[in-house]
Amino acid sequence: MSLDTTNWSGEGTFTQLLADHLQRVDGVALVRVEDAPASRSEADYNFISNEIYVAFATVVRKERVLRFGFLPGSTTRMDKVKTLESLAAELAAIAEIGEPDYSDEGMMQYLRTERIVPPYQTRGYKLVELVRLYEVGTPSRA
Repeated sequence: MSLDTTNWSGEGTFTQLLADHLQRVDGVALVRVEDAPASRSEADYNFISNEIYVAFATVVRKERVLRFGFLPGSTTRMDKVKTLESLAAELAAIAEIGEPDYSDEGMMQYLRTERIVPPYQTRGYKLVELVRLYEVGTPSRA
């Protein structure tokens, strides 16, 4: 399992929680965490947007085939150990993470908010954290 956080600023406690849990999931070969360009900060709130890319481990298997309809041969297939749907089910079973707020065949999205009141201030701010989880190698979204 390899973790790449070179393009991540380290902001986002939920993102860190997801990255920590993904490192322990069997069948995950690579986790890459990046800052998304949508992050912004105002006086009343901070919006943090991060993206996590996951690559699954593969298993090589040989399959017997017939070439030209009559010549026996074999071909090598690469099958993924896990899918994004099975990863979503595994993460949903963890109490701190739960079900994604939105998911489709190529992405899972989590949205977490919390109210932060720093010491010695009467007024706090809202921290909004958006985390999108993609599988490495899927086509980009337009």
